[in-house]
This record gives sequence, structure tokens and C-alpha cells, in this order.
Amino acid sequence: MKFSPFPFSITDFADITPEIKPGITGRAEWRTFFRDEVRIRQVTYSPEYLADHWCSKGHIIYCIEGAMETELANGSKHILQKGLIYTVGDDSDAHRTYSKEGCVLLIVD
Repeated sequence: MKFSPFPFSITDFADITPEIKPGITGRAEWRTFFRDEVRIRQVTYSPEYLADHWCSKGHIIYCIEGAMETELANGSKHILQKGLIYTVGDDSDAHRTYSKEGCVLLIVD
């Protein structure tokens, strides 16, 4: 990843209008901004959120609050808890998310 020269800035996610994405159950709230082609999001999953799709996009995901379970297409399941990070590359491991209690994430992709 390479960034073009842009000035220093501080972003308050509270100032970004949320985009609501319904899941099979629950919902995701995305607050998104871009730096060059890099998408940076604060995502909040409601309790009982289950993604409505399998994702093949690469991500860097940091769990700020709560926990989520990521299921890979091969059937394996992995828990991401507060303070942990996971990384996955583009087109490497299709995945989908479930959060029993809800969570808040920082996602860079």
C-alpha cells in the first residue's frame, strides 16, 4: 500500500453519517472515509448480526469493543475479541461474520 502525499488530519467517526447494511439477522452500521484507494471504516454490528454474503475482499480488522466470529468457506470458525486484529488477503479465504452480542471494529481495506 502506498499513500499519496496528503496533509495530516484527524477524523471523528461520529461526524460521518452512518450507512446501514442489513444482515440475514441484525444490521451493520458503516462510517466510512477514503484515503486514496484505501477504505477506512468504523463498523458496528448489532447483537445477532449475521452477514448476508460471503466476502472475498482482503481486510485488516481491529476489534475495538465486543467480539465476532468469522467463518471461512472451508468451515473453520475464528473468534476476534476486543484488542485483537485479523488480516486476510484479497481472494484468499472467503469469509462471513456473526456477532452474538454485537461489536465495534476498525476495518481497513
